[in-house]
Amino acid sequence: MRIGVPKEIKDNEYRVGLIPSSVTELVQHGHEVIVEAGAGNGAGIDDVAYRDAGAELCEGPDLIFETAELIVKVKEPQPLERTKLRRDQTLFGYFHLAPDAQQTRDLMQSGANCIAYETVTSLTGGLPLLTPMSEVAGRLAPQVGAHWLEKPAGGRGVLLAGVPGVPAAEVVILGGGVVGTHAATIGLGMGANVIVVDRSPDALRKIDLRFGNAVRTIFSTRAAIAELVKRADLLIGAVLLPGAKAPKIISREMLGVMKPGSVIVDVAIDQGGCCESSKPTKHSDPTYIVDGIVHYCVTNMPGAVPRTSTFALNNATLPFVLAIADKGWREALRSDAHLRAGLNISDGKITSLPVGKAHGLPITPVEEVLGL
Repeated sequence: MRIGVPKEIKDNEYRVGLIPSSVTELVQHGHEVIVEAGAGNGAGIDDVAYRDAGAELCEGPDLIFETAELIVKVKEPQPLERTKLRRDQTLFGYFHLAPDAQQTRDLMQSGANCIAYETVTSLTGGLPLLTPMSEVAGRLAPQVGAHWLEKPAGGRGVLLAGVPGVPAAEVVILGGGVVGTHAATIGLGMGANVIVVDRSPDALRKIDLRFGNAVRTIFSTRAAIAELVKRADLLIGAVLLPGAKAPKIISREMLGVMKPGSVIVDVAIDQGGCCESSKPTKHSDPTYIVDGIVHYCVTNMPGAVPRTSTFALNNATLPFVLAIADKGWREALRSDAHLRAGLNISDGKITSLPVGKAHGLPITPVEEVLGL
């Protein structure tokens, strides 16, 4: 199979779909890999490393979109890229389609087979291709929040750790999953007072077992959140409904009781955000202020640390890329129910229930598409 890796063109996105060691594995399996020149530069991977791994290099993305059977990306295809897709291609990457009607329509119109990293499942019920980037984003969130809490950055001038005689900042994390757990790890390490809120008793038990009394856990109710936002110096949105829009946990009215200059880092923004006041931002213009509250809603947070993120992502995606390349997309999905869960759109049809429901569009069962 001919596999293509274009350079990411989203704002300040420096990750890359395949690293040289992944290319080597694919080449040894008898596949051709074509990589756009400069695709790995932002992650500290030069073209020579790709050439030495057996990849063909090309100038610009056109040859990849014209000839590749499988395109491996990181972030969702941008409008220009979506016009280049064709019916017999398979696209493998992050899409986050539920809050993005235009991308959904464009991918349907392209006819391509779109397999989303974020909805591939595992035997344990997890999301193995979302997890590494959730870990990165979770660990970045307190670090980012600490910066924007500084007065020159627009925050209220609070040091996350405090100092002797002055209290540490209050960090409230909405969601005790992968993002929330890693955010709590870093928040604690930076010396903050950390509270994790979740509707799942099991998630709260896991947090308690991991951190003990160092982290407070609170069952999520509207009343509990309404009280907690009053205390928060930093609020981290870490809510996830796989493949679906994030629920709006923080209402616009709640901003009025928050401390002026406090910060919201909405990691859930990829799926629409968990605050009514959240809107997507980018690394080149990451924040805005609503009712005196600093909002950080960058949709590709892990792109800020592209080398770490790229290698972590490839560790997770390579077995699935190999399966698709070795067997073809249909047989790979037929033989693996977990990879099958990743198919969101195929031949103009939506195969993901959350995506179809989000946009009020018909849903075609993936089994029907695959002839199962």
